[in-house]
Amino acid sequence: MMRSVRALPLAALLIPVLLTGCGTEKEPADPAEIASRASALGIAPEHVYVTEADGFTLAQQSVGVHGGDGFSAVYVSQQAGAQIQLTVDRGTVNSANCPDCARDGDAWFRSAGEQREYAVPKDGHVLRVSGGLGVSRDVLREAALGAHHPSAAELDTLLPAAPDAAEPVERGDLPPAGDGAPNNDVGASG
Repeated sequence: MMRSVRALPLAALLIPVLLTGCGTEKEPADPAEIASRASALGIAPEHVYVTEADGFTLAQQSVGVHGGDGFSAVYVSQQAGAQIQLTVDRGTVNSANCPDCARDGDAWFRSAGEQREYAVPKDGHVLRVSGGLGVSRDVLREAALGAHHPSAAELDTLLPAAPDAAEPVERGDLPPAGDGAPNNDVGASG
């Protein structure tokens, strides 16, 4: 009997600790910071999203503009030799403008040849996650439905800090005197 009395308070202490991680979502980064970083690259801040897919990591060099002011990022799996692309752009998706799409819950699915894609309509824009046959449909669906605006940590990985407009860009190829043109002296064999 003494054992169960001791175990009960310990269990009572552990349950709240264990439950604090359940169902919590990452808090989005400061919207002003997202806007500053996205605008520096020509991306509409509302189009900046991240996702997660088992075995896939963000290829940071792939992050950039899609279309006019949309967003694009590629996630790669070295182990599977596959990639998925996340794009977000203005518009909507429905049966009228995507007759090849099949409704799948809150998303739309379509495939053509070796490419497959999930599209999720958002407020005035469409989030798309696409991949080749090396990526399962379930992985694409989870990545599309799990896409979200980045947390502060995710934003640091996703987009570089916006440059300070007050600081001029330093160029190492400009001479200290003269008209400022780059020094292209190549010599006699030139």
